[in-house]
Amino acid sequence: MAEKQHVDFWFDPLCPWAWMTSRWMEEVERVRDVEVDWKIISLGILNEDNPDNHHHGRQDSMWLVRVVEAAAQQHGDEYRKKLYDAMGTRRHPGGMEDLEQIITESLAEVGLPAELASAKDSTDYDAALRASTDEARAVAGKDIGTPVIAVNGTGFFGPVFTPAPKGEEAGKVWDGALALASYPGFYELKRGREKGPDFS
Repeated sequence: MAEKQHVDFWFDPLCPWAWMTSRWMEEVERVRDVEVDWKIISLGILNEDNPDNHHHGRQDSMWLVRVVEAAAQQHGDEYRKKLYDAMGTRRHPGGMEDLEQIITESLAEVGLPAELASAKDSTDYDAALRASTDEARAVAGKDIGTPVIAVNGTGFFGPVFTPAPKGEEAGKVWDGALALASYPGFYELKRGREKGPDFS
């Protein structure tokens, strides 16, 4: 019996496109023999040298990732995905914009102490967030956004969907993404996007 494929998936809870891709990745887990390790990539860190980006210099761009990282360090790595699901559901299909409310409600949903919310203002977790973001850059290149996926050490930015594929269609798209990513000389496939995120 073949071993499960190990997949690293880097997310920032703020990003609607990462959210869409993460829902696809969950579908892929159901229809393909893969196991996902959920990791953080910070839009705040990615854009610290990009003054034209919305996340440049904004402290609130670090809030959610700091809380997720604090939860993982203090209570276990499994809370990265649990909090991501709780935060992302509120932020994206839920349309909630109040980040402090997202943090408070998400911590309660997954059964973590409310005091963890204070991590949003702490730089104590920034070194770990930077290391994780740098790990994503190392496998996918510097000119990236969110999400980043790596399979067996080969990484890529994206894919970007709206809406996310489901069922066996999700598996077929995964097979195609792997085929492209497996070729060392492959770098980019893109077409103009005219639709916003469809969370259906």
